Amino acid sequence: MSPNTLAIDFGTSNSAAAILQGTAPKRLAIEHGGETLPTAVFFPMDEGEMGIGSAAAQALIAGEDGRYMRALKSVLGTTLFHESRAIGGKRRTLAEIVTAFLATMKQRAEAQTGQQFTQVLSGRPVHFHTADPERDARAESDLRACYLAAGFEKVQFMFEPEAAALASYRLGRPDDTGLIVDIGGGTSDFSVFKTVGNRIRILASHGIRLGGTDFDHAVSMAHVMPHLGHGGQLRRTFGEGLLPIPNAIYRDLSTWAKIPFLYTRDTQRAVEDMAKYAVNPKEIGRLATVIEDHLGHELAFAVEKGKIAANAGERAVSIDMGYIEPGLAAPINAASLNAALANFRDRLRETIYATLSLAGTRPDQIGSVILVGGSSLMNMVAAEAQAACPMARQHRSEAFTAVVDGLALATGEPIAF
Repeated sequence: MSPNTLAIDFGTSNSAAAILQGTAPKRLAIEHGGETLPTAVFFPMDEGEMGIGSAAAQALIAGEDGRYMRALKSVLGTTLFHESRAIGGKRRTLAEIVTAFLATMKQRAEAQTGQQFTQVLSGRPVHFHTADPERDARAESDLRACYLAAGFEKVQFMFEPEAAALASYRLGRPDDTGLIVDIGGGTSDFSVFKTVGNRIRILASHGIRLGGTDFDHAVSMAHVMPHLGHGGQLRRTFGEGLLPIPNAIYRDLSTWAKIPFLYTRDTQRAVEDMAKYAVNPKEIGRLATVIEDHLGHELAFAVEKGKIAANAGERAVSIDMGYIEPGLAAPINAASLNAALANFRDRLRETIYATLSLAGTRPDQIGSVILVGGSSLMNMVAAEAQAACPMARQHRSEAFTAVVDGLALATGEPIAF
């Protein structure tokens, strides 16, 4: 590839950029000396300049008046990606926002290196959308269009677990058959590879739409949303008996990408109506506070923090909800975390087996399992990988940068697969 090629890992939760320097990847400090930046944006209501990464989160935490958005990658390939909405004082599409994010990454990379990047090698999941080839192709087309609109002249893609394999395969043994387990914010991706000397050969890759944002959603629904009325009941307008409280608002409030679109008068009216007939109006009152004061992202960050602490085995963990009501908190521990995530275990293991089948490889032939991606740090992931490949030794690669390292390596010539 051209030396003017920039490697970009545009992730659901975090993004990174790198170049090939000699024969080694060089990660670029896209913000404040960091090698990664949150895939997040903030638009001030006064039509000020868009903030990205940590600056976006800081604006949210500081209580600035504006619109915070995260997990933009998850809406690629959907109609929502091209819908125009009032954001930051003007009408915008999510496609325009992703383009602006990528253009900022390009500009910062060029400023740091003194190079002009006309080409990009971008990571992509094996499947943006599970079992939906049409939407999957549309998602890649959406992302390609954003890169071109951001100023790149040529766009190429590489499966993220294959890039991770290129960066991480030396963790295994020589002449080994290994499995990459790449669990990111939005997808779970797997590659079976064979090492031959100092080269690798990809035998098969597979993936599903399941990642850390789904884990957050499950934790939130199980631990937090009941405190806001989820699972409660409504009195009937006429007649006797009770009705369940609708789930839709709670599902969206637990989904990173959908939170910003709940702050509408229609949602407020729906919550007000629920409060009139709720058996427990106090809980619905808390939900009203979250919607009216735009506290959805604060709640999502608290859930994510609680998930991480419970996964680490910390005792007396709780998800802080004191900004909704003084003293309000949702207890969480390793057992309740495992219960909330239990439905994902089978899907992960089944996808590993499907990847092995595509590769024509038996589970006992896998000598090394290499865990990458931020959500691979969940104990559940390591346990399911071990159960699927019991003879393998597990290794942890660079969780947040293995993909971008591999992409940078792949920009060199030649690369053998």
